[in-house]
Formats: sequence, C-alpha cells, structure tokens
Amino acid sequence: MSPRIGVITFPGTLDDVDACRAVTYSGAEAVSLWHGDADLRGVDAVIVPGGFSYGDYLRCGAIARFAPVMGSVVEAAGRGMPVLGICNGFQILCEAGLLPGALVRNEKLHFVCRDQWLRVENTTSAWSTRYEPGAEILVPLKSGEGGYVADEATLDELEGEGRVVFRYVDGNPNGSRRDIAGIRSADGRVLGLMPHPEHAIDALTGPSDDGLGVFYSALDALADAPAPVG
Repeated sequence: MSPRIGVITFPGTLDDVDACRAVTYSGAEAVSLWHGDADLRGVDAVIVPGGFSYGDYLRCGAIARFAPVMGSVVEAAGRGMPVLGICNGFQILCEAGLLPGALVRNEKLHFVCRDQWLRVENTTSAWSTRYEPGAEILVPLKSGEGGYVADEATLDELEGEGRVVFRYVDGNPNGSRRDIAGIRSADGRVLGLMPHPEHAIDALTGPSDDGLGVFYSALDALADAPAPVG
C-alpha cells in the first residue's frame, strides 16, 4: 500500500493542488486535509503548502497556526510524523513552534519571484535523504515575507547541529540570515523551506525536476520507520 501524505488547505492557500501533484508523482497517495477539521484522516505525513493563509492578515501564518488541523499536526509531529512546510507553510510551522525563528519581509521589501539555486547542506532530515551533501538544485522561489531571522544563539545552534538543510547560492534573494533557505527540527522529521520544490518535479513544466528529491525522501523515511497514524 502506498504511503498517504496529507496536504492542508487553508483559506488563501494557493499551492495545495501542486503539492498533491508532487506527492502523486513520487508514488504516494495525496490526501486533502481541511483547515477546520482536526482529523488527519490516518495519513503518514503532512505537507503545509504555500499561499496566503487567511490573506496573511495580522502576520503570515499567525492565524493559520490556530486552525484545528494544526493542533493535530503539532501532536503528530511530536510523535515523529514527517511534516513539510513550504513557503507560507514554513511560516506556519514557525508560528506553531515546530521550527525556531520567523520569516519577515524581504530585505528590499519587494516580492521575489524567480528560479533559485539552493545548496543541500544536510541530508539527514526525513525530506532530504535523496540528495547528495553539497548538491545544488534549482527550484522556484516566490515570496514577499521570505527573510529567515533568528537570534544569534539560535542560528549558532542550527548551524552546530546541522539543522540548516538548504542554503541560497548565487545571491541571497531576501536577506535571510546566513543565507538560510530551509531548516529542520531537532529530530529531523519536520522541514520548512521558502522555495517551492513542488514546482520543480517535471523538467517540462518547471526549471528542473530537482524538487522530486524532497518527496522521494519522505517515502524512504516512511518505509524505514512508518510514522504513527494521525
């Protein structure tokens, strides 16, 4: 039986369909999850996709983190379920306390939309094992509040524990501290990144198919150590 990966939809979510498509491409079953429903429907992993949840009012992700579904996601992550947050999903995971730090307005206050090179810094997360350390991948980036910030002690901890998973190369597009594009939790099961791997799964429609490695990695993680039912 194929692993079942849930993809959450909030009011304002834009990339849930793309995330479902990427899950299907990888060979897993995509399961749609609704923000107002705390039931994770027995999925093995969860993706919090990109968009503008609740219109980005108040602060990006600050309202979405209180949605009923996120309470269940936080509990499941505590039991080891793999969770991926992409763009707005990364913001939501930080707001929910699953990842440290925060995402703020881009350095020059411009919305950035471009294909972006990333370097894979760590391959021990549930979402990055298919990559070689130091590999450079090309995926789209599209965000206005994509600058990753944290205090120096937190940044040092992330660096020292190998929790920086992706880093911007060939220029920092948003002023993220230490060029950080994506980080993982201490146990390696939760990953958040600003660029969009779900838009780079087919060289015909994206800049590359480099993003597929994220989704294949999750399948490997689930095969090696099945996550608890949500």
